[in-house]
Amino acid sequence: MTTQSPNFRNCSLDEETSVWYREAGSQHDPTILLLHGYPTSSNMFRNLIPLIASKFHVVAPDFPGFGFTTVSPDFDYTFENIAKTIDSFVKKIGLSKYLLYIFDYGSPVGFRLALMNPNSVIFLVVQNGNAYEEGLDDRFWAPLRDYWGKDQQDPQMLKALKGFVEDPKNIKSQYYDGVPRPETVDPTGCTLDIALLKRPNQSTVQVKLFHDYQTNVAMYPKFQEFLRTHSIPILVVWGTNDSIFTLAGAKAYARDASDVILRLYDTGHFALETHCDEIAREILEVFASQE
Repeated sequence: MTTQSPNFRNCSLDEETSVWYREAGSQHDPTILLLHGYPTSSNMFRNLIPLIASKFHVVAPDFPGFGFTTVSPDFDYTFENIAKTIDSFVKKIGLSKYLLYIFDYGSPVGFRLALMNPNSVIFLVVQNGNAYEEGLDDRFWAPLRDYWGKDQQDPQMLKALKGFVEDPKNIKSQYYDGVPRPETVDPTGCTLDIALLKRPNQSTVQVKLFHDYQTNVAMYPKFQEFLRTHSIPILVVWGTNDSIFTLAGAKAYARDASDVILRLYDTGHFALETHCDEIAREILEVFASQE
């Protein structure tokens, strides 16, 4: 594979909103839009981008509340508003057709984006990004389900979940749990995440999104309907030892989509940290076979 390093840009949407993003490759090639998850940013794609930029125009934005994107102090942190911001960004930089890579939070953001622009997504790469109830591992999600039944400002839940966000071991666990060889994980990713989560108001933002995640689960039927009614090819690449989104969630895509390829890896939630070369190769080969 040839490689190409990204440029780092800002896209101003209004006086207070600027989406920071990575861009690489030629705009004459098909565009692939990379959508990150919690607790990270477009930094999670730092190793993937150079491996696929020879064949794709690669765009990887940071969401509001993550990375280096800036928004108004009174921005209402919901998944719907994040998706609307990314939709405005996509339109501002002139993307009309694109492959969509979704991971973790990027999955509900990406599906919301697809519902807003149903003819824009031409190919879907799903990496540990859930759209099914059976994909929610109770070991991780049970406390959040409990929170969903309470007011967002419930003091006991706020204290517990802010403590969760602010404890570095909970960030590290997302990178290292389920990884057979921890020495293969570059500490750069979780170290940057931990540092950025220490910024003012970050724990408040993240806990609000924890509570709002229930709106994504409520929309799972709409996400699944999109898969049934739009015959786009789907490549599912999945770390099978993920303790947040289970293997059952990966396999469920074949229930609604007619053209699904499933590739499984003996790793955890952040599969790109340990299997970036393999996933890049799959993206290049599977998309080439569809052309």
